[in-house]
Amino acid sequence: MGSLKEKLYEELKLKLTLFIEGVSYEEGIFDKLINNDSTLKKQEYCTWDKELVTKKNFNLPYTFTLENGSGVPIVVDRNSPYKIEENEGIFSLSYKNKKISDITFPKAPEFYSKFTRDGASMRNIASESSFGSEDKSIIVSYSTECSVKDKGQTCLFCTMNGTKGLEKGEERPPWKYPNQIGETVKAAYDEGFSHLTITGGFVPERREMEYYLDVADSIKEALGRDEFNGTACIGAPLDFSVIDKYKEAGFSTIAFNTEVWGKNYFDIICPGKVEECGGFDNWIKAIEYAVQVFGRGKVRSNFVCGLQPKEVLLEGLEYLASIGVVTVASSWIPGIGSPLEGHRSPTVDWHWDVQLKHADILRKYGRTYEEIFNATPNRNFAHEIYQIEDETLPIFKKQELLAK
Repeated sequence: MGSLKEKLYEELKLKLTLFIEGVSYEEGIFDKLINNDSTLKKQEYCTWDKELVTKKNFNLPYTFTLENGSGVPIVVDRNSPYKIEENEGIFSLSYKNKKISDITFPKAPEFYSKFTRDGASMRNIASESSFGSEDKSIIVSYSTECSVKDKGQTCLFCTMNGTKGLEKGEERPPWKYPNQIGETVKAAYDEGFSHLTITGGFVPERREMEYYLDVADSIKEALGRDEFNGTACIGAPLDFSVIDKYKEAGFSTIAFNTEVWGKNYFDIICPGKVEECGGFDNWIKAIEYAVQVFGRGKVRSNFVCGLQPKEVLLEGLEYLASIGVVTVASSWIPGIGSPLEGHRSPTVDWHWDVQLKHADILRKYGRTYEEIFNATPNRNFAHEIYQIEDETLPIFKKQELLAK
């Protein structure tokens, strides 16, 4: 029997494995679950499973929870050796037909069942991104397309322009209005959510800024206060004074997702960002300027791990963390509809090593759990590694109570 920390690290690596390799399941096993609670149904702008893109109807939850509390977003791969099974209403996870864990499904947030005053489903406006964590956050993807598609400059890993919702004929709202976002944020915050991220595809810089400022005003009006602990995820502007305007509007953090490190990689992987945002050098200078405006621990940048050699990736994570950026290491899944569809991501062990090294880098430069939570859109591996090391996960409290 290993220690609790060892067990939690094993479960966290399993979570990473399920993200990279996906899970399989027999069609129909979730029907009763979803029919009893439709808010659990997965809704995405993209999928990693071609069958789901073309199915007329499907029932699939958006997440499940492993035995020790780790929330796992569901990625489907019909060929995965990991399989979700059901027996008389009890769900479990197996590997090559051998059970490895019981699983449960979290209760969906209350705002998923509510509507805005103009009749929009709040479920379609914002999504829970904390996957069962006690610290709750939401993400608002304000549009379903990115303008660089028409120029043939989609980021090579991106699926946004490749798929349109999971169900055949199902369309998510192409644009979410500021008043809808404000009302949804109010409903989510009223039930305990405390952070939000606004993100979406590229739109012209001036239009993007005006939209974000309108959203900020709507959120502040709905909440009745001047601050709302929100992250604006934007493209690097050519005019850096634009960054000050986001701070003045009430956003507590700002994000510029670098994706890959180095000009040569950036030019190839992110051609639209080169065209729209002045290239790699301007992107990094914008991040450096944003740290001056927002402060250390209040600027975020995501990397898509697996698109370049590990040493190059770690160099980028190290540099940005050293200047006060909250870096995010997102493992790459070659998505359906992306230009890199059909390629393979590195091994689970490769990704696991990156996650452990990344958490060490964040610690090295003084980033706290609170800063990571308040700057990132999704609960990621750095969150859980911090909580395992600091013994702040709920399971540690439960163990203490059982020991008394």
